[in-house]
Amino acid sequence: MGEKEQREQLDKAFVTLRQFVCTLAAQAGQGGEYGEMLWQGIRQSGGLLQELAYYHDYGEFLCRYEVAGYTIADVLAWQVDHFKLFMDRPEDMNRYRQPRLLLAAFDTMLQMEKDAGQFLEKMRFETGQDIL
Repeated sequence: MGEKEQREQLDKAFVTLRQFVCTLAAQAGQGGEYGEMLWQGIRQSGGLLQELAYYHDYGEFLCRYEVAGYTIADVLAWQVDHFKLFMDRPEDMNRYRQPRLLLAAFDTMLQMEKDAGQFLEKMRFETGQDIL
């Protein structure tokens, strides 16, 4: 495969992944601006781009990329556990929608790339479990 064909294939993959993120954003009740902003961040992160591509193709996480020792699956698990606090609030149940949680995990990882410290303590100590 020549350089031109490789570039065309890469461009096609970017279009597919951008549409995937924007579709997930719409399914999660977010506007197109949020989907585009998230896509631009993921696109610029080699690790998250690879995680997104793998998730798109296989429906599961590769978990090869880490920020401060956390993978995308770790972030998603923390979010699900954390949001258990909202189970008794029907208006917040949309937080359990898969597209929203998935996008929130990618968004959190992007934020962690810039400043992991703001999340580390939360991830260690803030859970949805009642601790007596």
